[in-house]
Amino acid sequence: MQVSGIAAVVTGGASGLGAATAAHLAKRGARVFALDLPAALARASLPAGVAGVEADVTSEDDVRAALATAAGDGSPLRLVVNCAGVDTPGRVLGADGPHDLAGFRRVVEVNLVGTFNVLRLGAELMARTEPLADEQRGLIVNTASLFAFEGQAGHAAYAAAKGGVVSMTLPAARDLARYGIRVVTIAPGIFETPLVATLTEELKAAGLAEQFVSGLAGGPPWPRRYGRPEEFAAFVEAIAEHDYLNAEVVRFDAGLRVAFGKP
Repeated sequence: MQVSGIAAVVTGGASGLGAATAAHLAKRGARVFALDLPAALARASLPAGVAGVEADVTSEDDVRAALATAAGDGSPLRLVVNCAGVDTPGRVLGADGPHDLAGFRRVVEVNLVGTFNVLRLGAELMARTEPLADEQRGLIVNTASLFAFEGQAGHAAYAAAKGGVVSMTLPAARDLARYGIRVVTIAPGIFETPLVATLTEELKAAGLAEQFVSGLAGGPPWPRRYGRPEEFAAFVEAIAEHDYLNAEVVRFDAGLRVAFGKP
């Protein structure tokens, strides 16, 4: 499936991986709709070909309205990319007591429930498009994390949410196969994003930054650096073009296997 001439929706499209993906797809000829919260869109400088649409991914009404805008623009909706995500670090039991339950719920609500909300409603509209020559209608790309496999101390909520995204990939792909819709999940490693910048500051405050960087330098076979959002964006396009790739979770982390954090 070529991205030129299609409509594409990218959640979390105002910053980080979402912004890079939206910009890349627009350069490749897609009509892109970047879904994000109003405050995030107000801070963003969206490139040509990318329209900002205010939406909370956890809201059914918001997402329905945003997807209807994309689907009604004149180009067939064939690509949905879930990049919206949050993290609220906290130990299961820390110095101040047990993990805040509301904070745990919020992380799961945005990262897992929000992803599912956009997936299900995006699939509903995508299924109404005219199929391509091979009966394919489109692709939904979800974003997990290496934390789904190697969750770190202080990030139980994030690991649980991203693990859920990983686990629903296969059943979602099986459910949507009859409509010619593929589902693929990318599990990125450590990328240069605002979320990772926050993590880096936390590590510094905890005295773990040097330990983490040392582990990163000795962990992946190559390259020994953080990933770039532009690389994630190009990978989304590559998945779109490779029609035989479906129902898969792809680690995109240069072979990184992180094990750090004080017990």
